Amino acid sequence: MDTFIGRNFANGQEDQASTLLAFDELQSRSLSLSVRATALVFEDPVSRRLLEQIERIAPSDATVLIIGETGTGKELVARHVHALSKRSKNVFGALNCAALSENLIESELFGHEKGSFTGAFASKEGWFETANKGSLFLDEVGDLPLGMQAKLLRVLQEREVVKVGSRQPVPVDVRIIAATNVNLEQAVAASHFRADLYYRFNVATIQLSPLRERPGDIMPLARHFLKIYGERLGYGEIKLSPATEVTLLNYDWPGNIRELENAIHRAILVCPSNCLRPEDFQLSGIRILEPESIVSMTSLENALQGLCEQAPPKLFEIMEETIIRTAFGFCEENQVQTARLLDISRNVLRHKLGLYGMLPNTPKKTLAACNGVEA
Repeated sequence: MDTFIGRNFANGQEDQASTLLAFDELQSRSLSLSVRATALVFEDPVSRRLLEQIERIAPSDATVLIIGETGTGKELVARHVHALSKRSKNVFGALNCAALSENLIESELFGHEKGSFTGAFASKEGWFETANKGSLFLDEVGDLPLGMQAKLLRVLQEREVVKVGSRQPVPVDVRIIAATNVNLEQAVAASHFRADLYYRFNVATIQLSPLRERPGDIMPLARHFLKIYGERLGYGEIKLSPATEVTLLNYDWPGNIRELENAIHRAILVCPSNCLRPEDFQLSGIRILEPESIVSMTSLENALQGLCEQAPPKLFEIMEETIIRTAFGFCEENQVQTARLLDISRNVLRHKLGLYGMLPNTPKKTLAACNGVEA
């Protein structure tokens, strides 16, 4: 769980513009099933302002809410907040709320007593007790079930936890750092996230910009990953051609820092020399390909035009169900991946899947079928 937090040095002087936060990949495995950034620099003006904000917020004990797209470095920022706080010598706990089933989240957060449920062969501390006097990072907090949101709110208010299978409260002193890539205000408006819990989280907010909005960080990050993977693979010093630098700077990076890291890693493996060329990269998510986008949108608009001409009842519900069913099938019925693809919370997705009879023990039904329309 260790994190390396360092700065580049030149001639004995600290280079404030090149502050680097980076995971030790071999020791940091806490957030299973997450797609996260493993490095973050503060060289772009946008990132420098972010660093100043972090340094103002960190010394306090205020709850922090980090908002940003997947792969922008939310956990790295959370760790930096902890490292700059008065709790830095104590435990930093991390839990991905979207990676656990609803049955396991309560036990992971609050702990359980021996025999409290099948498989509970011994008592276990939850993350709140483990991180006592320290910080607890809750990633993808927007995916917490509503019932768990209520229990979490009580813990934050009362500063005590009750283990599963116990009636004895245990006092805890934990700073919460939450993160999400969904719009919690919209989730609150849709009654999928508790307003009172949102206000508890939204004390000090840190908004992480996507990589495409801070281009000054692209090349420092690329050089960092070149060094890491070059040394790891035993290839020595690896460089980027001038054309490659232009390509990386012009790319939109929808997958953010994690996509950049993977692109560098792959390019090093396939490049026949120590100088990476544009053709060594497979950048599939370029958003500047306007002609293809226009063709795709035209096809969609034509299909919608046909539906509008039929004028079936509940047209919007038909389209929404079709989108969700298609995305759910595309993601091989993985709820976490489907929610991320559609950019909605898992709670919203589960509600919709239940309405459409796509969850276990729910009757199969479709709005399209009820209206006699082929979606």
